[in-house]
Amino acid sequence: MTDPLTTPEPAQQPEIDTSVPHSARIWNYWLGGTDNYPVDQAAGDAYTAVFPGIVTIARGSRAFLRRTITHLVSEAGIRQFLDVGTGLPTAQNTHEVAQRIAPDARIVHVDNDPMVLAHARALLTSTREGATAYIQADATDPDLILTAAAETLDLGRPVALILSNILGHIADHDQARSIVTRLMDALPSGSHLCVNDGSLGVDPVFEQAQNAYNSSGAVPYILRTVDEITRFFDGLELLEPGVVPVTQWRPEPASPTPETVAEHGGLARKP
Repeated sequence: MTDPLTTPEPAQQPEIDTSVPHSARIWNYWLGGTDNYPVDQAAGDAYTAVFPGIVTIARGSRAFLRRTITHLVSEAGIRQFLDVGTGLPTAQNTHEVAQRIAPDARIVHVDNDPMVLAHARALLTSTREGATAYIQADATDPDLILTAAAETLDLGRPVALILSNILGHIADHDQARSIVTRLMDALPSGSHLCVNDGSLGVDPVFEQAQNAYNSSGAVPYILRTVDEITRFFDGLELLEPGVVPVTQWRPEPASPTPETVAEHGGLARKP
């Protein structure tokens, strides 16, 4: 394995605030990872005490991502991925899933979290045939993302844009939609959009736990209705089964009957 394209090492280790819980580290904790701190574990435990189902949501979200990437590579022929809001490296990251099927796949990871930057090397291990890169950028700056991504990806060829549990961090729905539109407008026909986020109006216990989390001092995460999540795909061709609970998006044939969770996602093609 080599690193054909990498992000330069920062001049010094990024400052990581361990005094307040952080969503990426809490998510990592729920996924069974080790890149978290006692403050994150405490916040995660407080959340699961109110709503144990969050672990199912976290793991269901990761499985959804794996299934959508598998479809994109195996069936849609996609070889380029722009993963905005990558989060901390865990098992089966975007580049691992894509390059396992297509070694020539090229992947750009984007995040603004200094802890993700500190672990960026885990996101940069690529096959010899493909390439990976990491961009330190905020999702609210799509122009910077596109400019930097063009150093690794050919934006004249189809790209899969992945926005997994990131749009909920953008409180204003119109702003979130404009970011999605700006990114997709820069991609050609045949590109795809994959979105999944926590959903409102499905599980009141989940909503209670999320409201408590948002009041804890951590960066808030806004739940949206299924209709609002669906509107991110306006102008695109939604693939079956549409926007559904992530556990119900093309589940593995041998898996048990998937439960309904308050996390919805979908995959769509740009005509």
